[in-house]
Amino acid sequence: MPYVNIKITKEGVTSNQKKELIKGVTGLLQDVLGKNPNTTVVVIDEVDTDNWGIAGEQVTVRRSRGE
Repeated sequence: MPYVNIKITKEGVTSNQKKELIKGVTGLLQDVLGKNPNTTVVVIDEVDTDNWGIAGEQVTVRRSRGE
């Protein structure tokens, strides 16, 4: 039973976009590894940008500078 955990920043991802991610990852595991889509679990975690860091800085700070 494959388990995939996708972590993204919480920045307005729509329900349809999440649906496409789940469908796409499930299909990829089926196509590449022959995994059964009926037993594939995909979880999407949305992380607040204050809780996500890159290069020693919060993403919130980087976004405020346009990065």
